[in-house]
Amino acid sequence: MKSVSRIHFYKYQAAGNDFVVIDNTAGNWKFTKDQVAAVCDRRYGVGADGLMLVEKHPSLNFNLEYFNSDGSQSLCGNGSRAAMHFASKLGLVNGKGTFNAFDGKHSAEFLSNGLIKLMLNPVNGIKTIGTDLYLDTGSPHLIRFVDDVASYPVYEEGRKIRYDEAFKPGGTNVNFVELLGDNTIYVRTYERGVENETLSCGTGVTAAALAASLKNYHSPVRIKTRGGDLAVEFKSSHSDLPAGQAGTFHEISLIGPAKMVFEGDLEL
Repeated sequence: MKSVSRIHFYKYQAAGNDFVVIDNTAGNWKFTKDQVAAVCDRRYGVGADGLMLVEKHPSLNFNLEYFNSDGSQSLCGNGSRAAMHFASKLGLVNGKGTFNAFDGKHSAEFLSNGLIKLMLNPVNGIKTIGTDLYLDTGSPHLIRFVDDVASYPVYEEGRKIRYDEAFKPGGTNVNFVELLGDNTIYVRTYERGVENETLSCGTGVTAAALAASLKNYHSPVRIKTRGGDLAVEFKSSHSDLPAGQAGTFHEISLIGPAKMVFEGDLEL
């Protein structure tokens, strides 16, 4: 890292998913995995599910470097909305914009109600694994439909699945989904990289909404999480897919809030 140890940061939350966000448009900052973990530590650091660097991009509005709290990288749906909010604060976007993330180019826009709509990349097929479903919405997700998800042992069961031999070496995120009716689902997620349940997961609720479409739910699917409410819009088509797969999806968007909580300085 640059020799100067004091770094200005902004703390964001998006449906309870929380992030440390840093303006890296000058290109001054690089973080090791250990440094990311130190910043995200909830006792010895700022505390967050992830760390984000918003940077300049040669052709898009900005570049987003996202790190899970263990220093690994992935697409983060809630984090991307928070980054969009921060990029607006920096003057990099005005109402809508495009940015580069872990899985490529994305666009996002502010809606009239203050929520942020994030467009995700198409999903080609949902794989059936026993009674579970598996798909990739920028990050890999297993979906398990359960009854009474509020009392479900998410940490214990999620951790078992996340480290199951079937998903090695990278592992998977695990979402437990209750079908509430009225085109609404309740989702709880064990996130790899955080290695715990988070209050919500953007790519996770997106995966859950797409999976729910196979249970006759339709766009937009409303999602309840422990951290707040989200919605997922999509268009779907069904074609002759390989055995064990169902559904192709496009024009997928994740809609929800993002809010700056506080700002400060940290030292590493």
